[in-house]
Amino acid sequence: MPAITLPDGSVRDYPGAVTGTTIAASIGPGLAKAAIAMEVDGALMDIAREISTDSRVRFITRKDPEALTMIRHDAAHVMAEAVQSLYPGTQVTIGPAIDGGFYYDFFRNEAFTPDDLPAIEARMRAIIAANAPFTREVWPRDTAIDFFESRGERFKAELIRDLPDAETITIYRQGDWLDLCRGPHMRATGDIGGAFKLTKVAGAYWRGDHRNPMLSRIYGTAWRDAKELDAHLHQLEEAERRDHRKIGRQMDLFHMQEEAAGSVFWHEKGWRLYRTVESYMRRRQEQFGYSEVRTPQLLDRSLWEKSGHWDNYHAHMFIAEVEDENKVLAVKPMNCPCHVQIFNHGLRSYRELPLRMAEFGACHRYEPSGALHGIMRVRAFAQDDAHIFCTEDQIASETVRFVEMLRTVYADFGFEDFTVKFADRPTPRAGSDEVWDKAESALKSACAEAGVSYTLNPGEGAFYGPKLEFVLRDAIGRDWQCGTLQVDFVMPERLDASYITASSTRAHPVMLHRAIVGSFERFIGILIESFAGRFPLWLAPTQVAVASIVTDANDYAETVAATLKAAGLSVVTDTRNEKINAKIRDLSLALIPNILVVGRREAEQNTVSLRRLGSDASQSMTLDDMVTALKTEATPPDLR
Repeated sequence: MPAITLPDGSVRDYPGAVTGTTIAASIGPGLAKAAIAMEVDGALMDIAREISTDSRVRFITRKDPEALTMIRHDAAHVMAEAVQSLYPGTQVTIGPAIDGGFYYDFFRNEAFTPDDLPAIEARMRAIIAANAPFTREVWPRDTAIDFFESRGERFKAELIRDLPDAETITIYRQGDWLDLCRGPHMRATGDIGGAFKLTKVAGAYWRGDHRNPMLSRIYGTAWRDAKELDAHLHQLEEAERRDHRKIGRQMDLFHMQEEAAGSVFWHEKGWRLYRTVESYMRRRQEQFGYSEVRTPQLLDRSLWEKSGHWDNYHAHMFIAEVEDENKVLAVKPMNCPCHVQIFNHGLRSYRELPLRMAEFGACHRYEPSGALHGIMRVRAFAQDDAHIFCTEDQIASETVRFVEMLRTVYADFGFEDFTVKFADRPTPRAGSDEVWDKAESALKSACAEAGVSYTLNPGEGAFYGPKLEFVLRDAIGRDWQCGTLQVDFVMPERLDASYITASSTRAHPVMLHRAIVGSFERFIGILIESFAGRFPLWLAPTQVAVASIVTDANDYAETVAATLKAAGLSVVTDTRNEKINAKIRDLSLALIPNILVVGRREAEQNTVSLRRLGSDASQSMTLDDMVTALKTEATPPDLR
């Protein structure tokens, strides 16, 4: 006789096992109509599942955050059915809900193209209109394997074979079509609604391994209603317009090529932007008491084994073997073990703590080729990486200090809005449960003192400690996880780091791993897209262009450019034998924020005519006043 406790605290008793559908109906017809799923003791379930023990139940409607994931999950199933009905012989593999939508990977002899999407989408709408119920079945493992193999679905059979022995094999039906799935699902295909759209096709290797077959991936997006869908499609259009790869070519900032997959070729203007960001971060770190260091790129395998990275991160490391020395070296994927070596070099006292050590260290991590994306996802990068060696009592004060720094840095780059996620212990991990309890408790207490509210990101901590993930929001509402703060009791002990306490005993320091912008490459990509290449003047790779109206003004144009350069501004001149409108058009396409136009009159009067990027209006000023104004505007925020 299960007792069902509802969110308002009320309890309803039922004579025997009861489905969520029955419970909702007993509460009222409005809930029975609106409820699409339920949460039972914190676990999301199909509303048709039976509950046989005392439980806490919360019903999920389309208004709840969980609904979006379920809509997208169900849409992926419907898309797979549509594809197999239109293209017999196509094998389905994996199709999850993802941030903003869903995808499904298919195996067929001929890859899908964008031209196939309208027909698939139309079939999906027909399946949704049929409103076939989702029903859950539990199958014996061997039965499931035999079934999918008999249908030629070798990928599904492989997935089932690889599941743990204790895993329950569940199958979901929608009408006559079925798929391997853990669930949960909504009541029926009709619950998906019509606010969805298939967006693109791409290639993907089975299980992300380039040695495996190439699959055809179809992406889609799905939302609660047409208003949400339209807003998302507008964001996608904006994202396409702002693509950092396109703007990077347009502004001549960088390029990528196959001979150095995942590495950036920075051009002069792009490197100027990079150095501006790096110089800014160097100054801010100095202001907040960090000492900058530099550590090696190649380190012996033994150090990575001792730190724990060899066991927990080996798959992402580039290895170099030195045959004549019989050594195995790893290109460093992060800087933390190296910083411990500097800490260990000499006897440390509690009086030196907190010790803040920073490095713009070049790191290399293996990313599958299919995961690489411009300068956003690379194999070679540098971070604003730093490690704070402190006592347990200093964790909270250092967290407060870090959050203050992060908040001002993001604001200087134009990001006023950020959120925080708390990522707790992963599997596998290093360190005992007692150590993890202490680390997680310390970080939560530090958050309270720093006034940081967060949402949980279960199981996503580093292998050595819990972390805060700082997620900033760009100009078109996209979220990017950049900053991080990690509390680490494990690595200092593994690498024998210690200091002399006030009582003359030895103790291991706590190690706070922290970054604010994270990878410079990725952060610059975010900046490019958020500003759409129209940077504030202090960041702009080329700040001013001087264009002559007539050839008689070419010498004056060069004089103006030289004066601006002497004031510390980055300047180009355009003295081509072209009409001024053509010059302005070309310089505007290069997204140069200020165009100074000079002709005979300007040369005679020692003035310039200023046109701002995106404006047809012009402003006349003396050269001296213009230099002063632009120099002031171009001063980085931390130096104003």
